[in-house]
Amino acid sequence: MAEDRLDPQQLTGLSDLDPSALRIALEATVDVLVAELAEIEARTVFPRVEPGTLAGLFPAAPPEEPAPLAAILADHRALIEPNATRWQHPGFMAYFPTSASAAGIVGELLMTGLGQNTMLWRTSPIGTELEQVVVGWLRRAFGLPEAFDGFLTDTASTSTLIAIAAAREAAGLDVARRGLAARPDIGAPRVYASQEAHSSVDKAAMTLGIGRDNVVRIPTDQAYRMRVEDLDRAITEDTEAGHRPIAIVATLGTTASTSMDPVAGIADLAARDGLWLHVDAAYAGVVTLLPERRAEFAGWERADSIVVNPHKWLFAPLDASLLLTRRMDRLREAFSLVPEYLRTLDRSAPVRDVNEYTPQLGRRFRALKLWVMLRWFGLDGLRRRIRHHIEQAARLAAWVDADPDFERLAPAPFSTVCLRYRPRALAGREAEPEVAALLDDLNARLMDAVNRTGEIFLSHARLHDRFAIRVALGQIRTEDRHVERAWDLLRREAAVLDREAAVRAESMGDLGG
Repeated sequence: MAEDRLDPQQLTGLSDLDPSALRIALEATVDVLVAELAEIEARTVFPRVEPGTLAGLFPAAPPEEPAPLAAILADHRALIEPNATRWQHPGFMAYFPTSASAAGIVGELLMTGLGQNTMLWRTSPIGTELEQVVVGWLRRAFGLPEAFDGFLTDTASTSTLIAIAAAREAAGLDVARRGLAARPDIGAPRVYASQEAHSSVDKAAMTLGIGRDNVVRIPTDQAYRMRVEDLDRAITEDTEAGHRPIAIVATLGTTASTSMDPVAGIADLAARDGLWLHVDAAYAGVVTLLPERRAEFAGWERADSIVVNPHKWLFAPLDASLLLTRRMDRLREAFSLVPEYLRTLDRSAPVRDVNEYTPQLGRRFRALKLWVMLRWFGLDGLRRRIRHHIEQAARLAAWVDADPDFERLAPAPFSTVCLRYRPRALAGREAEPEVAALLDDLNARLMDAVNRTGEIFLSHARLHDRFAIRVALGQIRTEDRHVERAWDLLRREAAVLDREAAVRAESMGDLGG
């Protein structure tokens, strides 16, 4: 086979593979990829490896001589695949799943083959203009007004950083030019987010010179939603103390519990005080594709910026984050810098050079894979799958609620269920410090036991300082039987812990009969 031999270009060439050789290489690579996906359910979700054990599988020195493709693919099968976390496994229910759907894989291949850099219109006219088309399609699909424009970034962390940088400029701080160092004239810029908001808010503040200490975390209610009255109080107190409030981050679908901040009330405060409102809907924003669920997001259309991640629950391979804003001019003020070598001198009409709106210069042609996916699925196909995942989570939540030895720790409005094992013998004693510590320990061990089966992979969070096991559905390959298996494993492994839990609880005192 041709892939078993070195290509002449590898031996003495100064160019690349010719089209016929590239076809053979791609066909062999596709065979490996398809085989991996076909076999994935037979493998463990998380590889049975320990930290530090993999680097030694590879030579310390880089290869001097070329290797045939067959040898490279064989090593991929032997060294890479077995040691990868299998995000595409139907039992992957940790974090928020990222599905590399078939359509997304095709889109990635086409994107890679074209090799576009969409930093300027001139470096990729189709990349620039198709991105505007895809952004418009998604905006309409989410039911947002035409005032929203935007572009694609890699992740929500970058999208949030860009939004907060724009908020600095919108506040009139002139930071892009003057910086924040030694600026007693402006007061410490303050950004407000709930205690459940994603850490990307803090990282943006760190990166932008605002500082973590100036991210004000607002308390949440029993459903993990930001308390608007506490937000109002914090803004007032900071203003009176000489600080400079500049932005509020409202989260619609928090990472730990998928709760929804009361965005309409938050938008009222932002409008009253002239603060930038950024809405983090990275996970749950796609639910607005469902007309019957759109009312739950009422108020997000008043935001200055919104982030939604198609690589979370729209089945796009990593990475693809959509940043929408009603104030593109402020984003440009935050990041525009055009040296001579980036100037386009032959423009016959105004164009958008997206690098002027982001910290990055080089940019991938992410719009192409989203265009492929939107064409392949259609909005109807996306809605059907999102509804199905919501239904799967609702069934799991009902099973948890019906089991006297488990409890749900948060509402489950979307496709994530937060639960914990709470033996019925301990019901009513959860507030006792020793019992609380016991429950945390039992649930950490329960999650570890389920993960060690290799069939299911779960992650955790802390909710009101309680260890919560998160079952995050939304992987496109997860069927009902996989959800049922996850619940079976949770109950089975909890039963193993049950006797120990009873003994330890009894040692803490009277169980009340």
